[in-house]
Amino acid sequence: MNVKIFEFNPIAVNTYVLYDETGECVIVDAACFFPNEQQELLNFINEKKLDVKHLINTHLHFDHVFGINFIEKQFDVKMQAHKADEFLLANMEQQMAMFGFPANGDYIPTLSKYIDENDTIEFGNQKLSIISVPGHSPGSIVFYNEEKGIAVSGDVLFNGSIGRTDLPQGNHNLLIDGIKTKMLTMPVNTVVYPGHGPDTSIEKETKTNPFLQ
Repeated sequence: MNVKIFEFNPIAVNTYVLYDETGECVIVDAACFFPNEQQELLNFINEKKLDVKHLINTHLHFDHVFGINFIEKQFDVKMQAHKADEFLLANMEQQMAMFGFPANGDYIPTLSKYIDENDTIEFGNQKLSIISVPGHSPGSIVFYNEEKGIAVSGDVLFNGSIGRTDLPQGNHNLLIDGIKTKMLTMPVNTVVYPGHGPDTSIEKETKTNPFLQ
């Protein structure tokens, strides 16, 4: 499985394109905000001749969904995420204003399909299992491929840190418990691709993350 990373919008969100030798791919957290960012993502998909099979989100905070409507117009896909985060879309303009963005309803997407731990995302010869790890948001999920040793963690787990829990329906204790019981139990060489910042590993976070000691 190939992992292409883009850093988009002023909050520096990592958008991921996961693809394999079949040319099928998924887009995780389409966060492209500016037109040049939208074009950069589109150019990569077109240059690689990728077939976009799924548009999936780790959670629905405003900075992670800026590019959803754009992608849905370009490809025959609809956003999939956990139902528990759907409420965040209703106050997305307020979230944007809090962080200094102009309130613009054009960026507000629709959650078209609910996904949860019992579901699997399939594309090409790959499968992503879904792990529910609430706390940063109630619907935060991790996309995991055990065979390849890849976990796309969104804002659950970062390199040396964890997701903030002072946002609506955040829960610090729930987040810590979920990380320890559902992520730190993964093989130590699992690569973690977070929603912001550089990738890391389960081994590193188990040994050195100050929030998990």
